[in-house]
Amino acid sequence: MSRFTITVESSLLVRDAEGHYLPATADQILEAARRVVDLKVQRGAPFNAPDIVKEYLGAKLAGLEHEVFAVLFLDNQHRLIDYVEMFRGTIDSASVYPREVVKEALRVNAAAVILSHNHPSGYAKPSQADRTLTGRLKEALALVDVRTLDHIIVAGPARVSFAELGLL
Repeated sequence: MSRFTITVESSLLVRDAEGHYLPATADQILEAARRVVDLKVQRGAPFNAPDIVKEYLGAKLAGLEHEVFAVLFLDNQHRLIDYVEMFRGTIDSASVYPREVVKEALRVNAAAVILSHNHPSGYAKPSQADRTLTGRLKEALALVDVRTLDHIIVAGPARVSFAELGLL
């Protein structure tokens, strides 16, 4: 009986601190992809279609091993002012503080927001906690005339929109 080993090597290389090139890890590839997305989609980019938003947020949040709650701050024409990862959590939850979201919306002079977070479990269905939080954030932001356009959950390749589900 013969023994053999199958190896799969990345075709992408990264340079270490000493200048040597090594195969890139999956995490390094994902981080590089996030940086490319930042270069490609900059301030002023229009976020006026659900598919554009889902693609962008998927590139930013898919593959993370911990929950991240992020907000797209938009102007009155739904153009990007800023993408901010506001809260980081564990593998199955993140504490979100509406006061901090409102403060940031006011700081950047946002007219609208799109809320987002990832589910590292890969299960994309909104939980009751997700629905409750979305309602609280929508109410808090409305007090300062900031519209909540959507809340997108990213779970692996799945993207779920509260607006498309009629939950906003």
